[in-house]
Amino acid sequence: MDVAPPRDEPIRFNRFRRKVYVYRFYRDGLRPFSRTAWGVRIEVYDWDNLRAEACSVYGPMGSGGLIETVTLAVVKPGTHQVIDRFHFAHEIQQGEMYWAMAQLFMQQGPQALPAFPRPPRDWNNEDVTFNLARRWAPKVRWPAEIDLESRTAP
Repeated sequence: MDVAPPRDEPIRFNRFRRKVYVYRFYRDGLRPFSRTAWGVRIEVYDWDNLRAEACSVYGPMGSGGLIETVTLAVVKPGTHQVIDRFHFAHEIQQGEMYWAMAQLFMQQGPQALPAFPRPPRDWNNEDVTFNLARRWAPKVRWPAEIDLESRTAP
């Protein structure tokens, strides 16, 4: 059985503060039906300490044999020692594109990004889906102080 977080985990990039804000779900695999074993934590990382890593693995999964992912590794400042990793994209090609856009945004700002034909998807507005797990999943709610910090300049 494949297991994934109930909704995508949003990432915010703040180029003025040079910070990355990650909305992450956590779970305790030993207590899957406990209400206290599930939750959300917000993590803040320095942009200069992030590295993109691509990985492809063959394994017996419900979705097929080859699994490709791109993760962002957080390294200790001044070294290559990885402190933490978090998911960034499901496919290597998609991850390369997203990473290039993130780098472009952090270096040159939003005016350097390409124009998109459709507005970004609002993951909290998925009431029309027939997938009950996604419909009943908790909505993304950033804490007020993190929401303000991640959207403003210092």
